[in-house]
Amino acid sequence: MKVMARSVLVMEAITVGFALLLVRLDAKGFEVALGGVIALALILNSGLLRFKWGWWLGGFLQIAVIFYGFVITSMFFMGAIFAALWIGAIAIGRKGERIQAALKADYQARTEAKGESKPE
Repeated sequence: MKVMARSVLVMEAITVGFALLLVRLDAKGFEVALGGVIALALILNSGLLRFKWGWWLGGFLQIAVIFYGFVITSMFFMGAIFAALWIGAIAIGRKGERIQAALKADYQARTEAKGESKPE
């Protein structure tokens, strides 16, 4: 789950960085700085996913990228795509973790039934 979510955040940061190239000549300094802060926060948050609040921050950053569409209109669309990828990473990651836990439990049950100990 973390790998997919981190990939979404980093790719989103790269996309916001490219959007900054589009806006740098037409926008005010605050708007460019805001985009830079969002891109930096996305990259930093990819390392904070080990904490539960990092996931909430990631969701908040998805909303921030969508609202950055008021500066660059195309970011409404790109932000919505990345928000969908974020939700997908969470949903698929949870499903994968459930499958992994079931496989681990099945393996432990089979090794205990055979009377084998787990290799260390």
